[in-house]
Amino acid sequence: MSTAKKFAGQTAIYGLSTIISRMIYFVLTPIYTRALPVGGNGIFTAMYANASIVNAILAFGMETTYFRYLQKRSDKRQQVYNNAFGLVIAVTLLFLIFCLLFLNPIISYMQAGVAKDHADYTFYVKCFLVILVADAFCVIPFAKIRADGRPLKYAFVKCTNILFVVLFNLFFLFGVPFIIRHHLVGSEWMAGWYRPHWVGYVFLANAAASVFTIVLLLPEVIQLKLKFDVSMYREMFVYSWPVTIASISYIINESLDKNMLKHMLPQAISDRDVGIYGTCAKIAIFLSIFVQAFRLGAEPFFFSHAKNKNSGDTYARIMNYFVITVAVITVGVVANVDILATVILGKHIKEINHHLVPNVFWEGLGVIPPLLFGYLSLGIYMNLSVWYKLSDQTKYGLYISGIGAILTIILNWVFIPKYSYMASAWISFIAYVVMMVLSYIWGQRNYPIPYNLKKNLIYIIIAAVFVYLSFYIFNHNIFIGNALFILFIAGAYIVEQKELKAILRR
Repeated sequence: MSTAKKFAGQTAIYGLSTIISRMIYFVLTPIYTRALPVGGNGIFTAMYANASIVNAILAFGMETTYFRYLQKRSDKRQQVYNNAFGLVIAVTLLFLIFCLLFLNPIISYMQAGVAKDHADYTFYVKCFLVILVADAFCVIPFAKIRADGRPLKYAFVKCTNILFVVLFNLFFLFGVPFIIRHHLVGSEWMAGWYRPHWVGYVFLANAAASVFTIVLLLPEVIQLKLKFDVSMYREMFVYSWPVTIASISYIINESLDKNMLKHMLPQAISDRDVGIYGTCAKIAIFLSIFVQAFRLGAEPFFFSHAKNKNSGDTYARIMNYFVITVAVITVGVVANVDILATVILGKHIKEINHHLVPNVFWEGLGVIPPLLFGYLSLGIYMNLSVWYKLSDQTKYGLYISGIGAILTIILNWVFIPKYSYMASAWISFIAYVVMMVLSYIWGQRNYPIPYNLKKNLIYIIIAAVFVYLSFYIFNHNIFIGNALFILFIAGAYIVEQKELKAILRR
């Protein structure tokens, strides 16, 4: 099998597991809405609001560092695994000790302004700590599976975790009440401890699934040997800490605009506008999923091929097909935006916010084009970022993500009061474009890769023109939009058919 076909196949498997994991939230949202009180949903949302930042800190950039040092120290693969896994465990243990020492202040902070039982919040926080620690513990074993080129194992573990989350939630929220109500075996015992509509069962279900994931990863976990290389540790630490800060900056760039909308808009419209923005943004999830799936397959691939003679040409060729693919997805999503909005969001408009009315909601679809091109730019940036990872100049990742985060903060602060969520959508796009351009300029100076800039720009510009025609000129008419979509695919195939046929024949 050719390198290109193998890479495409692995990315497809990562994509499928990513799609399933994302879809689980669509499945669980109506379950939570039905089974939990409004306050319960609020507790759950608040507890998970900062999880991505904590996860980034606990992982400490070791995922990327592990891939880099497998390539850099290929003769010491076991030592690299020991060091990467050991460092994540050390950071996680420090975090856990800190949280246990200050458990009561943390619980009081989470409970601030909420008239709830302190014991309940103690349980929530303890479950949440189990989830965070277990997920951090799995970071390097998952990275090892990806580095070993085993996407099926990765997908199996991820999908099994998701299955257990669903089953545990269904059992606690619906199964136990059914057993009690129909006086089935164990009903008397369950009735003694079960609390209807208690959000604690959601945390318990997620904690149990996270711990079970460690069990599934035991074949990788037991390969850890308590033998560490201190000098390599220092090198890995220097490489990884800028990656950590860059990850946090990226998370800020992704989520801060919604918090700023909430606090900068007048109270009378803030909830409504945040609801419209967050809801419509879900339509762009299709491109986001592809970008994430690509990253899962591309990062270990890029590192493992770094020493190959023609690695630069390989990276450039992957960029070509990545740009074509994301451009096709972008045009396709915009061509069918009304259908996607109706199928994905239409039935849930009233559930999300009773202030939303159809006319206002459909006006909110204007955020889709800039968000899509923002994800397109982010994907290209992830492609380009290989230069500073391979040249051990991760400080540039910190600079680039930091500039993106600063732009997000300043521009949202200036434009939200006047343009609301439309400003946030366009600012997200601008921030990712700036990050993409900076990475390309600095990359070509420090680690030149022969990207076909002209060809890639032509595809992006044509995609932008087609999106503009489909969405703004023809008011997202489904027939004209899909005609443009088909035309774009046909044109790309005609241009690329010779190389595609050559790849498929290998």
